[in-house]
Amino acid sequence: MSADMLHLGDQIDALADAGALALHVDVMDNHFVPNLTVGPDFTAAVARAARPRGMLIDVHVMVERPGNLIPLFAAHADAMSVHLEADPHPHRLLGAIRDAGLLAGIAINPGTPADALADLAPMLDYVNCMSVNPGFAGQSFVPGTPAKVRRLRDLLGDDVIIEVDGGVGPSTIDGVRDAGARWLVSASAIFGSPDPIAAYADLARRSRGA
Repeated sequence: MSADMLHLGDQIDALADAGALALHVDVMDNHFVPNLTVGPDFTAAVARAARPRGMLIDVHVMVERPGNLIPLFAAHADAMSVHLEADPHPHRLLGAIRDAGLLAGIAINPGTPADALADLAPMLDYVNCMSVNPGFAGQSFVPGTPAKVRRLRDLLGDDVIIEVDGGVGPSTIDGVRDAGARWLVSASAIFGSPDPIAAYADLARRSRGA
C-alpha cells in the first residue's frame, strides 16, 4: 500500500537484492475498512515479479465476505490472512485457505483480545496481529502490541507464526521481536524513507536482533 505503484517492479527487484523474503499485499474493499486498494490481477502481477526472486506473497484480506475472495487470490499467494471480525465462521475460512494450498492466518484488530483466538489454534499457521487500526498506512503504533504478542505466543505456542502489521519501524521493532513476533510488516518506515533500501536493511538487521 505504501510502495510506488508506478515503479513497483523496480522496487521488488531492489528489495529482493537486499535480501527481502516476502511481500505483504493489502486488499481492502472500502466496506470492512475505509479504503480501497488492489485486486487479484494486481496481486498476480506482483507474484510474477516476486516469485522468481524467491519471495513469499502474503495477502492480507480486509473485506466483507472474505470467503468470496479466497479462490480469486489463491493462485497468486503463498499465505493469506482474513479478519476474525469480518466473518462469523472463521473455521470455514481457515479450512478453505488451507484447502487452497496456502498458509492460513487470522488477522485481529487492536481492540480484539488475543484470547479470542484460543479455539482456532489447531487451524492456524499464523496470526496477523494488527498494531494499527486497519485501513491506512502511516498510523501510529498501538503501544500495547508487545504485550498482546506475548499473550498470543503463550496461548498459541511456538508452531503458530505471529506477524505484526502496522507502525513497525526503528522505534518499535525491537519490542515486538523480543515479544515473539516472527513476521514483521513494515511499509511507511521503508517506502517513506529517503533511502528505502537502507531503511529495509536496518529493519532486517534489527529483526534478527543484530
